[in-house]
Amino acid sequence: MKIMRCLVLLSMVTMLILSGCGTKEVKEITLNEVTHSIFYAPQYVAINKGFFEEEGLKITLVNGAGADKVMTAVLSGQADIGFSGPEACIYVYNEGKEDYAVVFAQLTKRDGSFLVAREPMPDFKWDDVRGKMIIGGRKGGVPLMTLEYVLKQHNIIPGKDVEIDTSVQFALMGGAFLSGMGDFVTLFEPVASSFEKEGTGYIVASMGEASGEIPYTAYYAKKSYIEKNPEIIQVFTNAIYKAQLWIERSSDREVAEAIAESFPDTNLELLETVVRRYKEQDTWNKTPVMKEEAFNRLQEVMKEAGELAEFAPFDKLVDNSFAENAVKTIK
Repeated sequence: MKIMRCLVLLSMVTMLILSGCGTKEVKEITLNEVTHSIFYAPQYVAINKGFFEEEGLKITLVNGAGADKVMTAVLSGQADIGFSGPEACIYVYNEGKEDYAVVFAQLTKRDGSFLVAREPMPDFKWDDVRGKMIIGGRKGGVPLMTLEYVLKQHNIIPGKDVEIDTSVQFALMGGAFLSGMGDFVTLFEPVASSFEKEGTGYIVASMGEASGEIPYTAYYAKKSYIEKNPEIIQVFTNAIYKAQLWIERSSDREVAEAIAESFPDTNLELLETVVRRYKEQDTWNKTPVMKEEAFNRLQEVMKEAGELAEFAPFDKLVDNSFAENAVKTIK
């Protein structure tokens, strides 16, 4: 009897200890990313450093291979959160969809692609693309629109002064260039640096430096999902902000080591080179907050590209409350 009482007491103490640990219920969500690139390093830091786990989230990461496909997955319920250019949200809103997607956190603030040529061009000028052909990406996508915007800033008219091929799918642009297509191609990392290392292509310009600050990639979810799951959106944003802070406080090498697990086929030296390049051009947002002026600049780029007839309202498509709360509470 005495042994039994001791066992019961031990069981109660164990339960009390466990209940006092403050363990969070783990929520599983599907995150659909537009592509897999070192450009999104803060996201992989959040995953690999356990920041999502700290916030009680288990992430299933899916590669959408294009902003249109990411948005389709979000709207159909195949993904809880989408990660791509916010232009996808603008298109959906302007189509009049009632349960449209709302941006709640921004990750990158510049174009992450680089213009790659077939030969080294240390003295490259934008006039050098006149009369040439550039593999530019999907029509209606931010990479192509940013390229066209930069060309026009240098008085180079797409379709007249330079040919831009938009027939190649985003994931196949590098392969098309290797097969002999085009004189230039815009590529994301680590592909651009890999080409340079192998001598199959040479980086001649940074699209991010040339275009200026634009809310290039952001996280969004359906309006109804955010309304039903504000706690998930908040902890997700918390994890992203933790990663943004960590990157700011860490060396290029430390960041490269943190994301290495997400890029097993890329050696550490190349990862460090790419991280340094992105840091030097101020690629990543310091916080998840999206600025209204940057959002409107994106819409100006879209309008100039002929892809937008009417500006979408910032206050409808962007909810900064979760990002602002993360900044207030996480140090």
